[in-house]
Amino acid sequence: MVGRMPSLVVRPFSAEHLEAAGELLAERHRRHRAAEPLLPSAFEDPAAAQSAVETAWSREGAAGAVALRGGRVIGYVIGAPEDDQWGPNIWVELAGHAVQEPEVVRDLYAAVAEHAVEQRRTRHYVLVPASEGGLLDAWYRLGFGQQQAHGIREVPAESWPDGVREAEPSDVDALLALAPLISLHHAASPVFSDNAARRAARETSDAVRAELENDIASSEIGTLVAERDGRAVGLFSLVPVELAGDGVEGPATLARPERACYLGFAATDPEARGSGTGVLLTTAAFAWAHRSGYSTMVTDWRVANLLASRFWPRRGFRTSFLRLYRSIP
Repeated sequence: MVGRMPSLVVRPFSAEHLEAAGELLAERHRRHRAAEPLLPSAFEDPAAAQSAVETAWSREGAAGAVALRGGRVIGYVIGAPEDDQWGPNIWVELAGHAVQEPEVVRDLYAAVAEHAVEQRRTRHYVLVPASEGGLLDAWYRLGFGQQQAHGIREVPAESWPDGVREAEPSDVDALLALAPLISLHHAASPVFSDNAARRAARETSDAVRAELENDIASSEIGTLVAERDGRAVGLFSLVPVELAGDGVEGPATLARPERACYLGFAATDPEARGSGTGVLLTTAAFAWAHRSGYSTMVTDWRVANLLASRFWPRRGFRTSFLRLYRSIP
């Protein structure tokens, strides 16, 4: 006689579940690295993975759920709010979920989402390994869709191309005119980012001018400018991941290897698009990164951005993580 599978039990997450959650996350990361070996190896260690879960659990306002079958932890989900620029939000970050059975994530999200919606947090985000097809499908069947792709690739040894150079202090005014281009593009169809227009207005401010001046002066940051007929028509900015802030692109996350550089800004004048300017800037970015001793480059793009979502995969970037989004009416 075949025994019945024990029933699934969902309970609130607590500190007693951290060790088991770390083991589940390490197992997920090992699978992910088998598909994308450039990802950091450290989180294959359950102790390092547990530390990442602890960080997610310690965030202000965090809420979580754990799934047990036969008394054994087989999955968890932890969500926490980010700042108000994301609206009334909750985020399930890189280390915020791992399951043995993809379907279980639906039960776990149901518990966490109920708590979030009770607090009127109706904009929900989750970061999922791109190689986990079953897990992605489970999130899709919860009403989530793709919003952002995070890409990774090796740094090739490229020669510096003509028409691109490192920025100088005298370029600041010209580069300030290029700074809002991404936000303006995201405000338009088919992205329709609701905060992009507000961000574009800020990107012409004195603060952005000061940031550009500091970036140009820094020996750690690559500020690359493309010229056409003596006019700046493109701007790329590269930083070590250690300077990329606390997000997915920042240091010490499951997405970012050590000594990787982050291509954090890439824009070309609309009049120069289709002229090869972006390709030249990408070649220069690889040349800068190789000269600076980096072996890996990471970047990200909005999936609904038709230009970026086609351009970066053609430049060899492989999607490592997908940010999914759901808005609850």
